[in-house]
Amino acid sequence: MEFRTATRLDVPAVLQLLADDDISRARGFGNAPVAEDVDAAIWAAFEEIDADPNNELIVADDKGEVVATCQLTFTPGLSRLGARRMTIEAVRVRGDRRGSGLGSDFMAYALNRARERGCRIAQLTTDKRRDDAHRFYERLGFVASHEGMKLAL
Repeated sequence: MEFRTATRLDVPAVLQLLADDDISRARGFGNAPVAEDVDAAIWAAFEEIDADPNNELIVADDKGEVVATCQLTFTPGLSRLGARRMTIEAVRVRGDRRGSGLGSDFMAYALNRARERGCRIAQLTTDKRRDDAHRFYERLGFVASHEGMKLAL
């Protein structure tokens, strides 16, 4: 298993992972497009992530097959005496790979990236309906210390 930065060729597989989720489908994500159907906004988002040194789109590659993904964002801040933090978003492990230890290994990779980048805090949000995910993150040592809020714009 190789954990690496996603390339443009990985985008369709990443979209499939993001779409293969009941909560994502309820948000209107629907079926993932194939490469030629990926619209300009998605390609622009990928290009922006790829060009930004404070963002990493990561995939787990099993012999050429993308089986997990997440986005890591590194943020400097004045709070906590200038602590740099890493935010982990859009974590998905393919359904048939859950429970295999891949998720734990993938998160260990992400947390090592945070340490390498000088982060003192790793944070993430997870939908309140994802009880299995909450248990998973708690097993890794994450603490539900804050209440998150969103506002659609």
